[in-house]
Amino acid sequence: MNLSQLLEPIASQFRSLGIPEPITHWGHPVMMGIVVLAMGSAVAYTGWQGRIASDKEVSLKSRSSHRQIAPWMFIFMALGYTGGLLSLVMQKQPILESPHFWTGTALLGVLALNGLIAFTGFGGNKDSLRITHAYLGTLAVGMMLIHGILGLKLGLSI
Repeated sequence: MNLSQLLEPIASQFRSLGIPEPITHWGHPVMMGIVVLAMGSAVAYTGWQGRIASDKEVSLKSRSSHRQIAPWMFIFMALGYTGGLLSLVMQKQPILESPHFWTGTALLGVLALNGLIAFTGFGGNKDSLRITHAYLGTLAVGMMLIHGILGLKLGLSI
């Protein structure tokens, strides 16, 4: 059984709701665009501000904001990933052939790894893991941009 077949019973339930085609087609990109632009930029900004701010109070406040927003961003992105899969299945489109699927999968993996690094307390507050976390986060932001471009290309091709 392939992934589309596995998700088809769920997709058929959503199809039966009579959701208008434009929402099925463009709902995922619009909602994820909001998450990436609003939360992704806030997470990236506060993360780097926490690292480079010369004012200790600004740095501490930024780190606190980063710790509060980042887990929610990951949750919304994971939910959006699921919604994107269901959207493709609802539209009878292949999943595994899409570069957008693969960049989304890789992006969630990078974000999960980065979250794990932070969750462990940076391995006992090791500078090398803090630096790795910062650059993995920056890589994730770049991946979000590529993922969005591939998603737009996919959306326009369907």
